[in-house]
Amino acid sequence: MSDPTISELFDLTGRTALLSGASGFLGSAFASALAEAGARVLVTSRDRATAERVAASLGGREAGNHRGIAMDQTSEASIEAGFAEAQKLSNRIDILVNNGHAALGADWSSVTGDQFQEHFRNVTGYFLLARHVRNAAVEREHAASIVLIGSMYGVVGSYPDAYAGVCSASPVAYHALKGGIVHMTRHLAVYWATDGVRVNCLSPGPFPSEKAPGEMVDRLIQKLPMKRMGRPWELKGALVFLAGDASSYVTGQNLLVDGGWTAW
Repeated sequence: MSDPTISELFDLTGRTALLSGASGFLGSAFASALAEAGARVLVTSRDRATAERVAASLGGREAGNHRGIAMDQTSEASIEAGFAEAQKLSNRIDILVNNGHAALGADWSSVTGDQFQEHFRNVTGYFLLARHVRNAAVEREHAASIVLIGSMYGVVGSYPDAYAGVCSASPVAYHALKGGIVHMTRHLAVYWATDGVRVNCLSPGPFPSEKAPGEMVDRLIQKLPMKRMGRPWELKGALVFLAGDASSYVTGQNLLVDGGWTAW
């Protein structure tokens, strides 16, 4: 049997991907990437109509077969119900991309203990959904690839002067959350490797939406070796790499797509 070609390694045809948080700024790029690579994509949002709208907009070989699911990644009951629905829609989940995120604006100076703890429901949701996918894969005896979405701020601290006088500092709870996701990736990867379930992390750098304060963006640009912000489509190749066979011998890794931010 010949070795797979490059096009085959990046081809997700015949696979089903479950993507949480598909309607956001980066989530929509992730959904498009998976669909364009050939996967059937089950997308989730806390609002079912939003999830269904995103699913209907996706193309690729499975255009018309993508589906939307209502799921709140901060609620264990909602995760269980959403995953059960996903299993009804597809007899196997080959790929999971954990991207759902309930944001928190309070920085270190104002965040309360309850807010901090509530923010950690995001990483709890990542774990619970990943475990559902792992258990189902083991039960059905097939491989699976799990990608957790981290951040460069799970690896390094932020620059206070980038935010001073413009907006709140980068939230301390967010840094703690993303750092936990990066390390949880390593932990799950070593426990699930012999199950045929790979777990990796994709950590974007600065990808501000149009809502981000312009002055803050200008300051961040000065901190970057590439001297520009990232564009959502620049995450698509990295995601498809981690999701499919191109990364078949990669697990427990954190892939930073950050314009060189963490290289300083």
